[in-house]
Order: sequence, then structure tokens, then C-alpha cells
Amino acid sequence: MLDKPARDAHNSNRISRSDGLPENPARFKLVRFLYDVDGPGALNLYFAHSGKNADRSDWHLLREHLLDVAELAGQFAKPFGRERAAYFAGLYHDLGKYSQEFLRRLSDPDIRVDHSTAGAREMMKVATSENTDTADKAIADLIAYCIAGHHAGLPDRRNASSACLDRRLKADLPELDPVWTSELPDEATGLFPDSVRWLETLETLEKDEVAFSFSFMGRMIFSCLVDADYKDTEAFYARLEGRSLKRGCNPLQTLLPGFLAAFDGHMSAKRDPSSDLNRLRRRILEHVRDRASHAPGLFTLTVPTGGGKTLTSLGFALDHAHYHGHRRIIYAIPFTSIIDQTAKIFRDILDAKNVLEHHSEIDEEDGTIAGSREDRQQKEKLKLAMEDWAAPVIITTNVQFFESLFAARPARCRKLHNIARSVIILDEAQTIPRPLLKPSLRVLDELARNYGCTVVLCTATQPALDARKLKGGLPLKGRELAPKPRELAHIMKRASIRHEGALANCDLCEALAEQEQGLVIVNSRKHALALYHEAAEAGLEGLVHLTTRQYAAHRRRIIDDMRARLKTGAPCRVIATSLIEAGVDVDFPRVWRAEAGLDQIVQAAGRCNREGKRRLQDSIVCVFAAPDYPPPREIGSLAGDMKRTSEGHDDPLSPEAIEGYF
Repeated sequence: MLDKPARDAHNSNRISRSDGLPENPARFKLVRFLYDVDGPGALNLYFAHSGKNADRSDWHLLREHLLDVAELAGQFAKPFGRERAAYFAGLYHDLGKYSQEFLRRLSDPDIRVDHSTAGAREMMKVATSENTDTADKAIADLIAYCIAGHHAGLPDRRNASSACLDRRLKADLPELDPVWTSELPDEATGLFPDSVRWLETLETLEKDEVAFSFSFMGRMIFSCLVDADYKDTEAFYARLEGRSLKRGCNPLQTLLPGFLAAFDGHMSAKRDPSSDLNRLRRRILEHVRDRASHAPGLFTLTVPTGGGKTLTSLGFALDHAHYHGHRRIIYAIPFTSIIDQTAKIFRDILDAKNVLEHHSEIDEEDGTIAGSREDRQQKEKLKLAMEDWAAPVIITTNVQFFESLFAARPARCRKLHNIARSVIILDEAQTIPRPLLKPSLRVLDELARNYGCTVVLCTATQPALDARKLKGGLPLKGRELAPKPRELAHIMKRASIRHEGALANCDLCEALAEQEQGLVIVNSRKHALALYHEAAEAGLEGLVHLTTRQYAAHRRRIIDDMRARLKTGAPCRVIATSLIEAGVDVDFPRVWRAEAGLDQIVQAAGRCNREGKRRLQDSIVCVFAAPDYPPPREIGSLAGDMKRTSEGHDDPLSPEAIEGYF
């Protein structure tokens, strides 16, 4: 960013910072006077955005906008040490507006002017200059991408399209007024201040890993630029229109003392010394929290279903953030069916205003879950928080999380810089799709290695992601948080597996008729609906149909009713897809599961005798084939792996079988 002399000159020469627009009438008079001397443009005044007044007295001065965006982008990049690179991305991003063509475009929206490429071209001059340091050349190249894509998205370097970076750099552009070099005098040097340390880190990586690390750095700088640009523009128009923005949340570090007190109070209230299971959950929680002072980075948390992973991981995240100064806690969950339950727990403990829920079933127009009643101010705050993830605690889906990390569009990338220095809990880590496993692991390692993040892979069935077992895996040796996971799995075994062979829908209906409370999980919505109709025709009571075709609000009501039935002993025969098997807190005496991967079978078993109140021999998970409803190809492949694993192990639910499966 600007050194002190340049910063002082910058502040003293400015007519007014843009945050003084409505409160500083003198600014308008001065701009009007300057324009009245010899007519518009006589004194080389250029603007970033138009205002309401024809005499341009309330327009957004370009120099102000560039300097403000540069300062803000630099602040955003400070947590990961790229503030100077982000500063120059902001400083050069709208250089193309230093042209008479763009001035005319502000008065006539039908005129089209490319204002994004000029700054990229100037930055490429830095990247190709013989006087530029080698490390700075590489960063200048990244900055050029960011500037070129700050409206349309990060471009390819070269392809057949005229929108690729190389073609844009060679295109005819409006002539820039040389005044920009005096208004923005800072020289683009020192872009990579810690290049030696960074390059030493890269020396331990393969060539493609180095390329990935650099490309991700570019995406993080891009995030700082587009978020700063959006916020400065948003603030200008808000002030111009006399609106106040409900943006901003209290920092996590200021909230942590209250969060920790609330969490301890919540756990004390849940304590039930008469329950063996609760005593075991307490021991797990205490052991994991004792490890919160360990160095940030990558961790695993392997706890059997029903062992209290959600609260244990939250307790660790709060303690770990307290020890190491992390800026926020991000909880990523694979299924929206689990998010409702997790979000409610977190809101009850930490207060709803501190917890941002962001996923596909959020009504982004209102900034809240469809059907709920939030006051208008809170809705606006939540809506704005979804854009940049500036909240202290965020609950989202794996899809939202990983797609944002690999996105190229400005709207999706704005939040990325706020992920730096976060505690990230990946719930049900075994659900990361196999085709996306390697890039997902690579970006998690990058966040932990270079962006101050702690990542916890949280699951009952820990996949083989350790670098010792998987090429391209993660350095996880000695990073398990739970106490003796294998021992826990044996202690907490509450159900057993029985293979039933092929079962038609009529066979399943007969089995359900003999069991007043039972859960059937199948692999497709088509199968679930057909089975539900046959069970209804058979006159079975307490039937419940649960799939992702139902609205989220309806599913919540169905699950609440289901829990009430289970609690009172009323008939409850549930036919569902896999949405119920991971993390939904329900407890059935008997479960039927269509053939799938072993991790899915284990998750389904977690819905059987979940609280350990029934005898093990009476708590059966019946695995069956459904010849009339073949599974999707990937699930069919995983089911084959599961069968081969079962043949080599007496107990498919054992840690040894799970390790062999993965």
C-alpha cells in the first residue's frame, strides 16, 4: 500500500474521501467550480460513477475510487500477506476510465467502453519489464488477470474467444489520459515481499502443485479486488441516495469470551451422569478440547455416529480460535437436511445474529430461510453477509464452500479472502465425491499451508486421506483429535449388519408391517415414492415419505413429526432417500438399507439404536438388493466395494473394515 509520504500527499490533495459525500457540501461546490472554469473536462477530472446532478457535482471521482478500492483491497489481503499485490490490483482496476470515451459513456449508457483491460495492460508492462524483480513479475501477471476479470470473471490466458486475456491485451483500447500517472504516482514494486519464504515452501512441492498454489493466490487477490470494488461502489450510491447499509458483524475474537461461556453453560445443562453414553460423549469432548492449543493446520476427528461430533467440533473450534486468533468458524456440511439441525444448535448456543446460514435453500432475496419471520433489518444484514461471509460463524454446504474456492465469477469469489485464517470444520468428510477428491484435498492443504486456516475432517468413517496411504493426500500423521478412535468404535457399537439378499417392495412392506417403527433407505426418489405408495395401499400406519423433492420447510416439519412419533412410541414407518442417513438425529429400532457404499451403510446404522437404549442383538440394519431399482452407476460401484470388504471382515462396521474399504 502507500508509504507514509505518498499517503499524506494522497490525503491532503483529495477533495474529500468518498465517505464524505452527503455530509460535505463544500466538495460539491469545489467540483462544480472546477467544471465551470472552462467547461467539463477542462481540468482533466475523471469519474468512476455518475451521480444525479447534470453538472457532475455529486459524481464519484475516479482518483478517489481507485485509491479507496486499493486501500480496502490491501486491508482484505493483510491476513495472508498479499496486501501490496491487492492494493495495486485495486489501484489499476479502473484505469480504463481515464479516457474521454468513458466520460461520454457515463452520460450515455448505450455507449460501450472496455474499461477493464487498460489496467491489465499496464500491469503486464510491469510483468514484462527488465527492471522488475522476478517474483514481482509473477505476481504482476496474476494481478493482470484479476483486473481484466473484475467484472466478467477471471479469463483464460488464451483460447479461441476474443475474451481471453492475450486477445484483450492486443485489442484497440481507448487512449488513456496521461494524467493518471500523476494522480496515481505509486510505483508497482515490492508486490511479493516474502517471496523467499514462499519459494522455500514451494520447493517442497511438485511442479503442478506449485502452479496450483500460484493460481489460488491469484484467486484470493481477485477476491480482495472484487469485494473492495463492490463495497466502495455500493457505499457511494448508498450515500448518494441517503441509505444506510446494515453491513458488518462483530469480530469473532471479541465474541469468543461470551461464546465460550455460552457453550460451557449449554454442555453443563446437557450433562446426565446416569447415562453411559453421555459420560462417554463428555470424555470425548474434554479430550478434543484439550488438544485445541495444538498448532493450526490439518486435523481429523473420528468419532462414531452418536458420539457428539457436532458439539465436540464446535467446542474445539471455539477453543482453537481463542488460542490462535482465527477470524471465523466455517462449518461445511454435505447435505441441507443436516444443516437445519446444526444451525439450530449453533443459534441456540451462540445467538442467531452471530450465525450465518448460506446454502441453496436460503432465500437470498430475503436473506433468510423461506417461510421464517426475521425482522427487516436482520434480513438485510444476513443478505449482505452472504455476499462476503464476514460473519463470525458460517454454516454452509460443501457445494457452496468448494465451488466458491474454485470459482471465477466475481460474485462467487467475493467471500474467498474472508476464508483466510478461519477454522473450517468439514462434517461427514467421507462424502467428498471421488472424482473431485484430489482437487478438494489440494485446496484444503493450500488453505492450511499458506492462508492460516485450520481444517478439521470430521466423520464417523474417516476416509483414507493421509498422504501415507493416498498419493496427493494430506499430512495427517499425529493430527487425530479423538481419543483412540478404534476403541471408541467398538465401545459405541449399537447395531449389527445383516445381509438380506434381494427384496422386492412387497417384501419390504411385509417387513415394515411387523415393525411399528422402522426406517427404509433407498437409492432413488423413484424407488422411495413407489415403495411409499405400495405401503400405503397395504394399509400400514404411521407412514412417512421423505425425499429431496419436498421443500426444505416441509422436510423440517416431517422430521419434527417423525421425532415426536418415535419419542411417544407411535407408529412411525419412514421411507426415505439417503438424505436422512448422515447426521439427522433420529433413533429407530430397525433399519433397512438398499445396497450402497460401506460409508453409507455405516451412516444408516447410525439411525439404528442411536441412543444405545436397546440390546445390540435386537438392533439390526438389513442390507438388501433392489433388482427392480438398480442404483446409479457410482453407488453401484461403491456397493461392489462394500461387498468385497464384507467378505474379508466378520463385522462390516469395524474400523478395520472401514479402513479396508477406503
